Amino acid sequence: MSVAALLEACRAGGLTIATAESCTGGMVAAALTDPPGVSDVFLWGAVTYSNAAKRAQLGVSQVALVEHGAVSEAVARGMAAGARDRSGASLAVAITGIAGPGGSAFKPEGRVCFAVADAHGIRAETVEFGALGRDAVRHAARDHALALLQAAAGP
Repeated sequence: MSVAALLEACRAGGLTIATAESCTGGMVAAALTDPPGVSDVFLWGAVTYSNAAKRAQLGVSQVALVEHGAVSEAVARGMAAGARDRSGASLAVAITGIAGPGGSAFKPEGRVCFAVADAHGIRAETVEFGALGRDAVRHAARDHALALLQAAAGP
């Protein structure tokens, strides 16, 4: 999957993209905006590292944060919905996870939750990348998010 192919699929389908990132710190937005002239596709990106930022910038519910924790599919869904709603984009991807070091028995290092919001709804999934180290988890999460966007954008 290449960013160029994703951007071309979006252009062909008249789609736009927004991102909502936590553990990747804007890496998906950076990858999408690396090629010149992408303002017709990429509209908006938010790095919401803290729970307060997730609530204020994306409208993630306090209930989801308390009941499920920041690293959860419920919060990823809220992030994706907020990014899509607030940006007006056709597609929004959200990422929240534990890049490391650290983690717990309940939420281990390398667990990353993703969500994609589009006109058909919101799909979420969790990927256990494992304790690969912070950089490797962040890069793997970036690449997975781009692949999710490519799947949502079509061939």
